[in-house]
Amino acid sequence: MTSVSAVDTPGYDRPAVEAWVEERIPSLRGPFRWERLEGGHSNLTFRLADASGRTAVIRRPPLGELLPKAHDMKREFTVISGLGPTPVPVADALALCEDTDVTGAVFYLMSEVPGRAMYTVEDVEDHLDLDARAATGHSFIGTLAELHRVDPFEVGLEGLARHDGYVSRQLRTWYGSWQASIDGAGYDDPRIHELHERLNANLPEQGPARVVHGDFGMHNCMIDADGLVVAVLDWEIATLGDPLADFAYAINGWSDPDDEIRVSHEAATTAPGFARRQDLVDHYAELTGCDLSQLEYYRAFNYFKTACILHGVYARYMLGMKSTEGIDLEGLRDRMIGSIELAVAQDAP
Repeated sequence: MTSVSAVDTPGYDRPAVEAWVEERIPSLRGPFRWERLEGGHSNLTFRLADASGRTAVIRRPPLGELLPKAHDMKREFTVISGLGPTPVPVADALALCEDTDVTGAVFYLMSEVPGRAMYTVEDVEDHLDLDARAATGHSFIGTLAELHRVDPFEVGLEGLARHDGYVSRQLRTWYGSWQASIDGAGYDDPRIHELHERLNANLPEQGPARVVHGDFGMHNCMIDADGLVVAVLDWEIATLGDPLADFAYAINGWSDPDDEIRVSHEAATTAPGFARRQDLVDHYAELTGCDLSQLEYYRAFNYFKTACILHGVYARYMLGMKSTEGIDLEGLRDRMIGSIELAVAQDAP
C-alpha cells in the first residue's frame, strides 16, 4: 500500500481530517496511510489504513465549482445509512462530516468492501472466470429487485424526494439540458425533439415510489470472485421514483455480445459467459411480479436521458469548461448519437 508521504491528497487537509476521524471513529487510530481509489463520479475517494491495518473509505466532492445538486455526499451517506439494515448490500456508513471548515467540503467515511467493479471486458477477464460470470447476472438483477422491494417509509428515506411524477420531471430536466447545450455543443438532432414529444405524450402511470439508484450498473457494483454483488456504490444521485425506470436503465447498460447498436464496445457484459439481457428481464419479473409490458417505453426514456447527459458533457468540453486532454471527443459524440439511435429503435409508443 502507498505510504503517507508519497500520496497526494487534493481536497483534504490531512491533519485536520485525521484528527476528526480519530475523534468520531474510535476503531480507527493513526498514523494513517492514504491510497487514491479511482472511479466514483470524480469524487475524491481514498482508502485509509490505520496503524493496525484497519481500513475505511473516505469520499468528498471534486474541487472547483459544482452544480447545486451534484456530488451530494450527505445524500449518499443518508441512503447507505437507511439501506444498511436491509438485504441490499451496501458499505457500512461510519461517519459524516458536514463542517466544511475541516477540509472545505462535506465528506464521509464508509467501510471498505472487498471486490471489484466491472467497467470493461478486460476487468472481467482479470477477475471473473466463466462460472463466476454465469452467476453475476442473477445476483446483479436480484440486488436491484431487493432495492425496489424496500419501502422508503420503513427505512427513514421517505423524505428523500417527491414521490410522484418521476419520469415527467426527468424528461423536463434533461430536455431542458439538451436545449441549453445546443449552441455550446454545436450539435442538435431532430430525433431528440421527436422523442421528447412522444415520451411526454405516453407517460406511464407510476406506482408506489421506491428508492432508485439512478446509475445502477456493473461499474457501480463491487463483485466478488464468485460473481456475486457484495456492495452497491455511488448513491449520490439516488432518489425516490419509478423502479421500472431504474430497472430499464440497468437493462440498457447490460450489453449483449450480438447487439447491433452499442453505446460502448468495451462493455463488461460482452465478455463470454454472462446471462443475456432477456434472462435478466425474466428474472426481475419473477422476483418482483412487476408488469413489464411498458419496458420498451422505459428503455427508450433512459436512452433519451443518456443522450441528453452526454450532450451536456460534450458541450462543456467544446466550450473549454473542461480539459480535453486524453478525452476522445469523437467517441463521446458517437456514444451520444448511439444513445439516440437506441432510443428510436425501441418500439415504445
